[in-house]
Amino acid sequence: MNFGYFVVPLTLFLLIAIQFASMASPKLLSLEFEVYGRVQGVFFRKYTQKQGKELGLRGWCMNTPKGTVLGQLEGEVQQVEKMKYWLQRTGSPESSIDKAEFRNVKEIESYTFTSFEIRR
Repeated sequence: MNFGYFVVPLTLFLLIAIQFASMASPKLLSLEFEVYGRVQGVFFRKYTQKQGKELGLRGWCMNTPKGTVLGQLEGEVQQVEKMKYWLQRTGSPESSIDKAEFRNVKEIESYTFTSFEIRR
């Protein structure tokens, strides 16, 4: 028996199936963030929530006693990267960002949050 003529179609089928599977389930990331500077009393949390929702992200943010804003993000890699840039460079109109730190960056299988919330 000669099965050689099945090799190319089968290989092509497997490559297409793998590509389709990666397109069907985008890679999700989770990370913690902390933003330093003039970020309290300037609607930073409200704008962070708004930006997170616009990007389709989930998670939370809150003020800390030391004057920073702390939070966690979950979402598709590209959207998380956009939010990281926003947290480092943009923020709310009245804020002044000194730095943003990102910790515990990891790939996740599924979301653990259902929305983006402001915690108090």
